[in-house]
Amino acid sequence: MTGKPHPHSLAVGYLFALGATAIWSGNFIVARGLSDHIPPVSLAFFRWMTAVLVFAPFAVKGLIQEWPAIRQHLVYFGITSFIGITSFNTFIYIAGHTTTAMNLSLIAITFPIFIMIFSRILYQEVFSIQKGIGVVLVLTGVVFLITKGALSTIMNISFAIGDLWMLAASILFAVYSLLLKQKPQRISVNTLQFTCFVMGLFFLLPFFVWEQGQVSAQGNYLNQTTIPAILYVGIFASLCAFVLWNQAIVTLGPSKAGMVYYTLPLFSGVLGVLFLNETIGLIRFLSMVLIFSGIVMTNRDAKPAAQKKSEKP
Repeated sequence: MTGKPHPHSLAVGYLFALGATAIWSGNFIVARGLSDHIPPVSLAFFRWMTAVLVFAPFAVKGLIQEWPAIRQHLVYFGITSFIGITSFNTFIYIAGHTTTAMNLSLIAITFPIFIMIFSRILYQEVFSIQKGIGVVLVLTGVVFLITKGALSTIMNISFAIGDLWMLAASILFAVYSLLLKQKPQRISVNTLQFTCFVMGLFFLLPFFVWEQGQVSAQGNYLNQTTIPAILYVGIFASLCAFVLWNQAIVTLGPSKAGMVYYTLPLFSGVLGVLFLNETIGLIRFLSMVLIFSGIVMTNRDAKPAAQKKSEKP
């Protein structure tokens, strides 16, 4: 396409991206709000089991048709599934036991920075001074957040454990995103997504069984509080959000849609205030400013050299 998208299409695309981001922000509310109601691995297991069951009627046919190609790339699917499905969201739910929904979402949006760093290391992508300054701002914001403004605590390695779990999850999501770029060409997006769901759930099973032995004394945690939340993260955060996000990328392109993703802490902050009685203090506000500023700077592409020459008188 050479023409510009219709303004109406752009508006719809931004709504899709905002919808996906708002749904994903609810995942952090669930991670924090259910921390005392359901163990983290169990929450992750039931989430992906729900996603697989709901997705299966729409994806099994493609899985069967594309199985020969899947079988040729089982190692790729295994690594991608373990990182993106088994580990990533489980780390978020573990983090939710010891940190706030706002902190979870603020640290989550650092994953594009890790993508940029890994891309530079692995693919020798250009790392400009402007992007370097952006990385410094983002990392400063994260450190400021997890040390609660007392930067001297770095000397004592006294980070909140939940914040560190979330930081690890962001790094995993960056690796997962890079792996998605290596998707085998003969595999459709739906088949890739469903296969990763199934394999990730399979890899999660032994950890789920182990956790059941550790928390059996807590009794039945599937109740009127946890079941709706599991359905939310299984159906909406795992399926609907991906559909909206994919459509947003088709309409807007990955760069513009990606910028919308950085509104995630705004949604999580509002939801945290409404449902978890959290507050947005000065430290979090300053951390948000630093992180947002750094991310905007890293996503502002300098004008290409050819364009600069054409602009010269």
